[in-house]
Amino acid sequence: MIGYVTVGTNDLERAAKFYDAIAAEMETPRMMEFETFIAWGKPGGGCGIAATKPYDGSAASVGNGVMVAFEAADEAQVQRIYDIALANGGSDEGAPGPRGDGFYAGYFRDPDGNKCNAFIMG
Repeated sequence: MIGYVTVGTNDLERAAKFYDAIAAEMETPRMMEFETFIAWGKPGGGCGIAATKPYDGSAASVGNGVMVAFEAADEAQVQRIYDIALANGGSDEGAPGPRGDGFYAGYFRDPDGNKCNAFIMG
């Protein structure tokens, strides 16, 4: 149902470093790139993510209650994505672990404060 998710950034170079590292772990390349916008994804390959400076020129801000979730292959990849996020300027929002009913996730924020997680179901 979701085609892609966009997060705002005030520092596209910093956001690119953060999302490039996660995308590399998930074998997902950059698919579009402009002066104020970068998107990662695979054509025809499900949901992608983009980082952009806001179109209206105002500062980017974090959406309260908004979160981007990266679907991992297994618990080990959840841990790797979480570790990659923290190593590339992200901050901890909850270490990887079981969250109940077959849901396993690690939570983090990107350098702009956007909340993300890596997860598996089942």
